[in-house]
Parts: sequence; structure tokens; C-alpha cells
Amino acid sequence: MPSLSDRLPTFPWDRLEPCKATAAAHPDGIVDLSVGTPVDPVPELIRRALTDAADTPGYPTVWGTQALRDALTGWCERRLGARGITDRNVLPVVGSKELVAWLPTQLGLGPGDRVAFPRLAYPTYEVGARLAGAEYIAYDDPTELDPDGLSLLWLNSPSNPTGQVLPREKLREVVAWARAHGVLVLSDECYLELGWDADPVSVLDPDVCGGSFEGVVAVHSLSKRSNLAGYRAAFVAGDAAVLGDLLQIRKHGGMMTPAPVQAATVAALGDDTHVAEQRERYRARRTALRGALEAAGFRIDHSEASLYLWATRDEPCWDTVAALAERGILVAPGDFYGPAGARHVRVALTATDERVTAAVRRLKD
Repeated sequence: MPSLSDRLPTFPWDRLEPCKATAAAHPDGIVDLSVGTPVDPVPELIRRALTDAADTPGYPTVWGTQALRDALTGWCERRLGARGITDRNVLPVVGSKELVAWLPTQLGLGPGDRVAFPRLAYPTYEVGARLAGAEYIAYDDPTELDPDGLSLLWLNSPSNPTGQVLPREKLREVVAWARAHGVLVLSDECYLELGWDADPVSVLDPDVCGGSFEGVVAVHSLSKRSNLAGYRAAFVAGDAAVLGDLLQIRKHGGMMTPAPVQAATVAALGDDTHVAEQRERYRARRTALRGALEAAGFRIDHSEASLYLWATRDEPCWDTVAALAERGILVAPGDFYGPAGARHVRVALTATDERVTAAVRRLKD
């Protein structure tokens, strides 16, 4: 029997292990700017909400508590400008990566269906298509795609890895094009709270979707904004018909966000103060790393938002990764995100202030 794993590429981070070992051997230790995992404390009000809900012996619901659904719709109204959103337009998920990886399968896609994603993109978009047995295609401009057989179109703004932000006008154009051709739009907006030189816009903004959620779904995560990567707290919002189908499938599959995490999500979405504080931590690290990289001869492309700097010295990305590893700095090679990234590296802002200071010092040497 063929294995499902046979459909998948080599796990990209496994390829980075030799460079990680080199960086770890630095006398002052590794500065890991590769994966982008949060390192700052979970805010106290979120931890308190989690522990207060710890005594929940019963099964949680897939749809979530009423308090959670209210928190999701309220946040979408306040932060995304979504109008007329109800609890039929939101659904909690067990981390956004799980959603991305299994969405084509849960939508019933398979051979003969096509999934499209940006030329430079989060690798899990492709993984999701492969798991479903669907075809996949990378694009430069989605409106130039052949819509025949195209079932799912991924947008990602702000982009991982480049930090590029799609302007409101382009989002509006893409949504209109997709609706005209019956293509479902999934917009990965997990970095929307982290705009630096641009103000990211959601597909649920009325100026983009025309006040209707038909054919559009936004994906959001609390991993970066609230340091909750370990909690696996995320949600989708948009087309009620699509989310209704997903709800039924996920009920049968038992894909439930744990009750304490639901309570923590309510607390996190109800507080903007900790988000602003975390943004300032990342802003300071971004300023320091960008200045040090540019002084060391790097060019920073895009990077107007998100948690990364998209950097290049106009050389093969693995040469850059190896050179930085010799200085004890680990970054991600750009080709993890597609062949178009072969001369860039992705530098994450997710290291402690002390480690960022160490990286800045080493880049000057």
C-alpha cells in the first residue's frame, strides 16, 4: 500500500540541521533567527484565563463556546472592519498550520482540482494540495491564472516569507476575479497585526469584499500577536456556507480546540494592550537587525510587514546561510519558500533582545 507521506517533499527544516549544528558551536551560542517561533512570555491575563478553565473534564465543542464566538466576531468587526459578521461566519481551528494543511482535503478536493498560491509562499499551501491529491500551481498575479479547474486560491498578505503587503485595490481586484470564475479565496492573514511600513488590509474589509463574505475566508492566528504558538489557537472567518461544511467535517473528525485554549483565546482577543507591547518589542528588534544587515552588505527587499526580513547579498541562499552560521547566526534559506527565493534568506525577529544584540554585534565583526 502506498504511503500518504510519499506525496510529500522532504521536510524543509531537516535540511537546515547541519548549519544549525555549525551555528550552535559558536563560543557565545546560537542566535536562531530561522523558524520564527515566539520567545517572549505569554501575557499574564491569557495564562490566567487558561488556568481558570483548567477544570473542564467534558468534551469541548468544535464550534466553540458562545463566549469564544462572540470574541471572534467582535474582533473581526473591531480589527478587520468586517460588517454584519455573525457566529456562522467564524470557526476556531487547532492552529492555522493544521487548517492550511488539511483544508483542501476537508473541502473535498482531489485529482482534477487545482490549488494556487504565491510564487514565494509558506510551504504548507503546497503540502495541503499534495495531501489531497490535487494539482498545484504557483502564481505571480492570480488574475492571470487559467481559472479552469481552479478550486482554491491562496492569498497571503502580509507575506511569509517576504513581508510584502497587497494593497486594498489589488485585493479587491482578486476577490472580484475569483467570484466571477467561481474560485474560493482563502486569505492567510496571520501577520496582519504586524504592519511596519504598510497597513495590511483583510479580505473581509467591506472595501475589498463589498460587504459580502461570499467566496472569501480569512485565516488568523494568535501565535505571533499574543505569543500563543504553543497553545495552537487560530480561527477562520468568512463565507458561512464554507465554514458550515467545515464545521460538519470537523465535528466528525473530532477536531476540537481544547476548552482552556478557547478561554485563553477569549482573553487574548479582548485585550489590545499586550498586542501593542509585543509589536514594540518586534519593532525594536527589526530596527536593530535591519540596520546591522544593511551595514553588513545585505539588501532588504519588501519586508514592510510580518515578523521577517527578506534579505539578500545577491548570492545563492545556502552560501548566505552557511556564512551566517559560521558567525553563530541561523537563518532560513529562501528556497524553502519556492525556487524564486534562491538568492534570499528569511531573517526572523523572534529572538530575545539579548540574542538580537549578539547577532548585531557579530554582523559588525
